[in-house]
Amino acid sequence: MNIHLPFHQALSECGLIAILRGLRPEEAIAIGRALYDTGFRVIEVPLNSPDPLRSIRALRDALPADCLIGAGTVLQPESCAEIADAGGELVVMPHSDPAVIRAAKAAGLACAPGVATPTEAFAALAAGADVLKMFPAEALGPVGLKAWRAVLTPPIAIVPVGGIVPASIAPYLAAGATGLGLGSALYRPGDTPEQVATQAAAFVQAWRAARSST
Repeated sequence: MNIHLPFHQALSECGLIAILRGLRPEEAIAIGRALYDTGFRVIEVPLNSPDPLRSIRALRDALPADCLIGAGTVLQPESCAEIADAGGELVVMPHSDPAVIRAAKAAGLACAPGVATPTEAFAALAAGADVLKMFPAEALGPVGLKAWRAVLTPPIAIVPVGGIVPASIAPYLAAGATGLGLGSALYRPGDTPEQVATQAAAFVQAWRAARSST
C-alpha cells in the first residue's frame, strides 16, 4: 500500500479525525486551535462548507506543522489542485473514484477514499489510496470491520466514519480500526470553540482509554 508519512504519523499520535462540516472561515482558527490543544492532529473541512478553501488556508497558517489539514467531500479530480494551492495536505472522499485518487496523488496529497466493501477497498488501494475510509460506518459496524480485517490486514489503515460517538471508539479499535472520523458529535455549525473543546476532550479521553486497554 501507499504510505503518506505525515498522514500516518498524525494518525499514530491521535487517530481521531475532526470533520468540520459547515465551518465558516471566520471561526476556523478558534475551532482549529481548540481541537489541536485537545490533542487532534487531523482536521478535515468538507468542500460543501462555506468557502472551504479559505478555511483550509486559515487552519494551515494558524496550526503547527504536525497537524494535517485537508478537505472532505471531494468529488471532482480538479478540486485536488485547488486544495493543494490552499495549503491542504489531505483529500477525503465519500466514494472511491480512481480519477480523484490519482489527481490527489499527482498533487502530492494524502488520499482517503470512501469504501463500503472489500472489493472497493482493494480497488482504491490499487489506485493509490493511503488510508481507507470505511463509510458509512453505522451500516457496517465493528462486526463488519472485524470481517474486513481478515483480508485487509495491517499495515493497511482503515478509518470508520459515520455515526461515531465516544462509546463507539473501544469496539471499533478492538475490531481493528486505525482511527475514526468524527462528524456532528464533535462539531455542528454554530458550536463555540468552548463547546468543541469539551466534545473533543470526551473523544480523546475515550480514545486514550481504549488504546491503553488494547
